[in-house]
Amino acid sequence: MSRFDRARNMIDSATKISSYNLKIVFANKFIYFLLAAFIFFLAAGAISFFSSDSNPGVHDVYYILMFPGILLVFYPTAFGIQNDVDSRMIEILFGIPDYRYKVWLSRMALIWLIVFAQLVVLTILSSVVFVQVPIFEMVYHLMFPIFFLGALSFMFSTVIRNGNGTAVVMVIIGMAFWIAAEALSKSKWNLFLNPFQVPDQMTAAAWSGIVYQNRIMLAVGSVLAILYGLYNLQNREKFI
Repeated sequence: MSRFDRARNMIDSATKISSYNLKIVFANKFIYFLLAAFIFFLAAGAISFFSSDSNPGVHDVYYILMFPGILLVFYPTAFGIQNDVDSRMIEILFGIPDYRYKVWLSRMALIWLIVFAQLVVLTILSSVVFVQVPIFEMVYHLMFPIFFLGALSFMFSTVIRNGNGTAVVMVIIGMAFWIAAEALSKSKWNLFLNPFQVPDQMTAAAWSGIVYQNRIMLAVGSVLAILYGLYNLQNREKFI
């Protein structure tokens, strides 16, 4: 078998595995989530465009793009464990040592890749429709809060083991951070910190330092949440 044939087989296998995992994590509703995210983007953009005397700025686009990303990452991380339990897939995952870790890590990597690709498309669309924005810088910053919320959702799903319960907890956490966003607007602890909106009476250098600390904290928190979620998956009796 030539190198070309081996490469083609590897690509075919990766495509089939990705397609199969997409069906599982999105419960065969992937296209609906994409459409919902796109509609949400259009609705948020239209509200921002028509409710303001001036056109949306780059900092407005950041918030417009954030929620479609959260919407796309929310369902597979919150309901993934329950979907595995309902489909009896969880028994297979626990039947092979360490297999569940590889499966869930690959699924989460696939989810992040899809969210990244979606955000790139929506950011390009934002540059055409609303205002010129730095595409990859925008997507880079958006991935931190989205990644953190997805990791946190996955962690709580391994503790609660119920999609609806996880969804309620995540909505409460999200609302709490959103309500506190104004009070924490200049703080590194702000989950929804907008790097493109420099506060008044603060230098760009000081703001850059706060943004950097915020991103480090979100990245570390995401990794810890994922590791704790994987640790919880060691207890077979809780899930089967």
